[in-house]
Amino acid sequence: MKTIFQHIKGDKAIWAIVAALAVFSFMPVYSASTNLVYVVGSGSTLGYLLKHMVLLIMGFAIIYGVHKIPYRYFSGGAVIMLPIVIVLLVFTLTQGTTIGGANASRWINIPFVGIGFQTSTLAGLVLMVYVARYLARNKEKDIKFKESLWQLWLPVAVVLILILPANFSTTAIIFTMILVVAFVGGYPLKYIGFILGAGLFFLAFFILAAKAFPDAMPNRVQTWQNRIENFSDADSKEAYQVEKAKIAIATGGPVGVGPGKSVQKNFLPQSSSDFIFAIIVEEYGLVGGFVIVSIYFLLLFRIFVVIRKTTTIFGTLLVLGVGLPIVFQASINMAVATNLFPVTGQTLPLISSGGTSIWMTCFALGMILSVSASKQETEEDILDDNPLNILHETI
Repeated sequence: MKTIFQHIKGDKAIWAIVAALAVFSFMPVYSASTNLVYVVGSGSTLGYLLKHMVLLIMGFAIIYGVHKIPYRYFSGGAVIMLPIVIVLLVFTLTQGTTIGGANASRWINIPFVGIGFQTSTLAGLVLMVYVARYLARNKEKDIKFKESLWQLWLPVAVVLILILPANFSTTAIIFTMILVVAFVGGYPLKYIGFILGAGLFFLAFFILAAKAFPDAMPNRVQTWQNRIENFSDADSKEAYQVEKAKIAIATGGPVGVGPGKSVQKNFLPQSSSDFIFAIIVEEYGLVGGFVIVSIYFLLLFRIFVVIRKTTTIFGTLLVLGVGLPIVFQASINMAVATNLFPVTGQTLPLISSGGTSIWMTCFALGMILSVSASKQETEEDILDDNPLNILHETI
């Protein structure tokens, strides 16, 4: 055990939180996967559990590898990755992968592995680091709005425009988090207001264009509209899912019906991913649900502890930019399950089944641990990040 702790650096509480969420996820995923096996008729419960375990083991390998990288490399790395991410998003948007017969143009298949990769999650992570880099480099400067439009907001706009047609909820989360980081990073508030207005204007324009030319973007805008309208419609498909989730939560009571004894998992679509929180509450009760909520809030607290100890602006904005979305996504997932928010398709980080979400969450946590493990550094050290030099050092 001492040997293990000698090799892991950074905030030990975050390591413990990640381990607790990962271990706890085994039973809910195993239990909820019976829906896929006996209702959908796909695979076996043991197979889904083993797949989930393998993905988590790979996730821990990602955390370990990333947290060993000095976090100054992430700054220049974002510049290198940004054009690659844009190419991946264009490819993803045009190749039109389907999963289970449903449109899933947000995914690409990884050859020879059989796992779908959601490029928008990688794009969001790279974009947050890029924004943190820009704000840190210009913290002591008088930001000129026209210059920031080209250097900051144009890359942000390109990435979000490519994500938007297939994944509105992810686009909204990334945009919101970028505005939060921009505010914390000292970007002028009046300019943030302008960017927010421009974003809402473009969204309205996109919706009108999609309505006018429905063949260009089939089903997507209509799907968003239906989810909002059906939020209070008891007869809709989304309302059916939420209704089953509410029944599961109500059935759980204070201590739950017991591990693996959920009934609603057999009726609730996406019971092992989007609505796994409802299954957790049904099986482990209000106590189990409260523990999960508490763990995510503890993670948020530790993120702010790391921020408080960080000695550079880039480190502070990096931890905020990649850490806050994890807790925000968890909050949205639980809000959907309890009918406080329309259905979005956001998973519960480190608990829901799925590959890309787990991997990108682990990559973000690795970045946070890299910052928390760093020694006293100056801003000049961090921002001396010429991408060509970083690429040369990496090679």
